[in-house]
Amino acid sequence: MSQQTATFRRLHGGPEPLRLPNAWDAGSARLFESLGALAIATTSAGVAWALGYPDGGKMPADVAIGAAASMVRVLHVPLSVDMENGYSDDANVVGETIRRLLDAGVAGINIEDGRDAPGKLAAKIEAIKNAASKSGLDIFVNARTDVFLANLVEASKRVDEVLSRGATYRAAGADGLFVPGLRDASEIIAVVEGVGLPINLMAYPGLASADELGKLGVRRLSAGSGISQMLWGQAERLARDFLDTGRSESLAEGSMPYPQLQALFAGK
Repeated sequence: MSQQTATFRRLHGGPEPLRLPNAWDAGSARLFESLGALAIATTSAGVAWALGYPDGGKMPADVAIGAAASMVRVLHVPLSVDMENGYSDDANVVGETIRRLLDAGVAGINIEDGRDAPGKLAAKIEAIKNAASKSGLDIFVNARTDVFLANLVEASKRVDEVLSRGATYRAAGADGLFVPGLRDASEIIAVVEGVGLPINLMAYPGLASADELGKLGVRRLSAGSGISQMLWGQAERLARDFLDTGRSESLAEGSMPYPQLQALFAGK
């Protein structure tokens, strides 16, 4: 097991959730590390947008791997990469793709079911674990289920569906379960107690604070694409003002000083 993967596993031990401000490129990853993040995770949406692709499995796997390698180069803390559905329906292809990520120094991944049958993601998880084992490597596989986020079943059946999928993914070798859209305290407790894996939630309006989530047993909290979306919004406002008025003043308001930015990458 690599030191980074071992460290990443320990960070899921609680009692407070591991807070992951999801990055979209090497610069944002290094910035978040400098602010004290104990690990970095990516947002697939943010990475795709930054590289000129739509979110939703449209980015080539080679591009995703290249983006991850650029982040590993500037980081000292573990990196977990959101690989969407693995960018293939073929479990063996997904296993080989993730092995290449491991060669780049990645400690963990997210891989999701979306609207696919649970068995398809389970096969991918097994292939990933087998590929890593054959290479003498280890990886933290965070299985994401979209039961809540995509309303895959009616509300009264969602917890049971998550528990069923969680058991399937755990049996396949998953190390954690990511349930974006899960917010209700009683449902969180049911999932935490029933799945038997570290539970990851996504920041969402109405979600309890990290401290409260820790008391409910949640072990990981992700920002998702939220930070990236906020900065896209800010960039739009600044560019629109500059294009419309030609003002210079707004470009300096709240900006990070050039020397501070330079210092983030000194020696990298």
